[in-house]
Amino acid sequence: MNVENSAKSYHFPVNLDVRRRKCLVIGGGKVAERKVESLLHCGAKVCIVSPDLTDGLRNLADRGIISFVKRRYVTEDLEGCFLVISAVDDSETNSKIADDCLERNILVNVVDDPARCSFTVPSVLRRGPLCVAVSTQGKSPLLAKKIREQLEDLFGPEYSEFVELMGRIRQQVMENVSDREKRRQIFECLIDSNILELIREGKRESIKEQIDRCMSSWQNPLSAG
Repeated sequence: MNVENSAKSYHFPVNLDVRRRKCLVIGGGKVAERKVESLLHCGAKVCIVSPDLTDGLRNLADRGIISFVKRRYVTEDLEGCFLVISAVDDSETNSKIADDCLERNILVNVVDDPARCSFTVPSVLRRGPLCVAVSTQGKSPLLAKKIREQLEDLFGPEYSEFVELMGRIRQQVMENVSDREKRRQIFECLIDSNILELIREGKRESIKEQIDRCMSSWQNPLSAG
């Protein structure tokens, strides 16, 4: 593998924890509204700078859910920011925002202009804690959206409950099973079981039976709770 060449072609995929961090959105249109909603969903502390707002953003500002500065962007707006999203229809402003962020090592996304971005936003499918992200590195957002929509049928709402269940079991196993190989066997057994199907069918007792089966070699079998 030619690492030197491949490193020039791809973004490094990460999941950012933005909880309680200041995230700045510049612009007050429909695109900005979608970005704000996504950030709020992840627990960010959102500030928006724009001369005008959509009705939806105005409602969030009036309720104190986001902070709002009614004017155009100035460099001082970046103070204390973890990341920035520029959603304005002005190439000159976008260029200034990107340059200002680059100078300050602040993550920046300029909507529909991947060349000015230090990160791009994928099309995301969420099922509770499960997050499936599809990215084309900004080359074809519509393709990313189409693939994400196709995945919606593959990963149904039952995955949300299954991931939560696995999280609870994993914590108990890590606390009570010291042998790593045994842990791996337990987790593989649970993942390969038909628990997802049982969740879809609402068969709670059968779910507990499957968990106990996977834990059969341990003195204190787990249950779904």
